[in-house]
Amino acid sequence: MAKSDPNLDLCFSALGDPTRRMILHRLARGDASVSELAAPHDMALPSFMGHLRKLEEAGLVISTKQGRTRICRLAPDAFTPARDWLTEQRDIWEGRLDRFDDYVTDLMKERSK
Repeated sequence: MAKSDPNLDLCFSALGDPTRRMILHRLARGDASVSELAAPHDMALPSFMGHLRKLEEAGLVISTKQGRTRICRLAPDAFTPARDWLTEQRDIWEGRLDRFDDYVTDLMKERSK
């Protein structure tokens, strides 16, 4: 079994929560303040900040302070590790399915003889 990549684990863990995915969806439209991001969610600010922390730990979101306001934005290439891993998995499975198709085709040829 391949060794687990801790950064990839953090990324998928962060993506596993619908609140965090909604935050990312909003940030895909542009930078936003914490209060703007928190507004549509029915939760206490400390709980919401936990979601932001998880996204930052995963390298998906970057926040900076502008005066008294914390502004969040998507990290550049935030989804590259997840995309690369998914692409690798797709390539593996496409190869397996191609080999299986070849096997079935050969089997059918043998039966038709």
